[in-house]
Amino acid sequence: MARVFAFAVAGATGLITAAAWLDARRKTEKPKLQFTPTEFNTRVLGACPSLNLPYEPFPFMTNPHVETIFAAKTRVFPPLRYHREILKTADGGCVALDWEYIEDGHPLPDDAPVVVLLPGLTGGSGDSYVVHAVHTAREAGIRAVVFNGRGTADSPVITPQFYSASFTGDTRAVINHIAQRYPRSRALLGAGWSLGANILLTYLGEEGDRTPLKAAVSMCNPFELTISNEHLTRGFNRIYDLNLARSLARIFAKHAALWTGMPPPFRPDDVAACATIRQFDDAITIHSFGWRSVDEYYAGSSSALAVPKLTIPTLCIQALDDPIAPKEAIPYSALAANPHAVLVTTLTGGHLGWVAGPTAPFGAPWTDKVMFEWLNAALGEMGISKGAANGQAQTAGVTEAAERVSARVPA
Repeated sequence: MARVFAFAVAGATGLITAAAWLDARRKTEKPKLQFTPTEFNTRVLGACPSLNLPYEPFPFMTNPHVETIFAAKTRVFPPLRYHREILKTADGGCVALDWEYIEDGHPLPDDAPVVVLLPGLTGGSGDSYVVHAVHTAREAGIRAVVFNGRGTADSPVITPQFYSASFTGDTRAVINHIAQRYPRSRALLGAGWSLGANILLTYLGEEGDRTPLKAAVSMCNPFELTISNEHLTRGFNRIYDLNLARSLARIFAKHAALWTGMPPPFRPDDVAACATIRQFDDAITIHSFGWRSVDEYYAGSSSALAVPKLTIPTLCIQALDDPIAPKEAIPYSALAANPHAVLVTTLTGGHLGWVAGPTAPFGAPWTDKVMFEWLNAALGEMGISKGAANGQAQTAGVTEAAERVSARVPA
């Protein structure tokens, strides 16, 4: 009897594995590219091998929920240490910038390009997808710095204000500061995920030609916040909404004393009970930034509004099955009309997943290779040659108090 049961289990396991493999093969296809066929775009995309090969999802990773949760919970961390810089802002607040700390080995040269990384909502330098990007950047000859929004990754909060989907004041201060800190860098770049991507594109739309950034990458961007937030209220997606709301509440709880005595319409006492992002935004966010309602905030903070104003090469990567940044929110027409924008879509990938490629299932997301192939190709086409991985260590001093922190920054 035991032998029969073992055979049955083995058979069922084999059938499930075969079905997963076949489903992955069925959903394997080249990434779809939408772009204006300028000479610049054509040459840059032609220099990106990853975009000219099929995207092959790892077996069992073709369900967006499985992939999103699997990537968040099981992706391994490459060895990495950070050096933290605290940057004071004009309004009296501060943000934390985490730079890779290299004690020995092969530091990057002074003139290496620098990429500013903006994590997603409640994310920070300790998240696996961010750690991988920092590690991959160095391999590509690019220095990476993680911009942690107020309160995230234990970034200090010293005034009663966090961040929002459209607040670009901190982003502007960070980018200007880094440009001054690394005056010899051949190029300053930007890359963001999810809400970080929304903030980055909003900033680029506001700055236009004034931005010191030479190129940018947007991944899992919710684009139209009204649509994306509505999507979170459906089915299993409500789990993400609840999880993100609780993460916001935990961050807020660490600094709740700063909101003590804040007059209405602030409702700090309601935060602990928030079960959705919308409820948190209604209790805190919209009042911090002067919005009359959550609907007005979402409509006015959508980075889709910034797409027509983009003036630098911008790569937007989206998974068509993303449960948090849905395909319905992608501004296809606006992206197609802007010659500076390139849209890449994959059939699968989930949210911050993209479990595919030679390092799958536990290694770097597929987007890491694409991002740095494209950034270096864009810089090359602009006449800014690719930086070498070896060279003199950066000697610029840290302008504020700093400390070494591990890659696993507490949430």
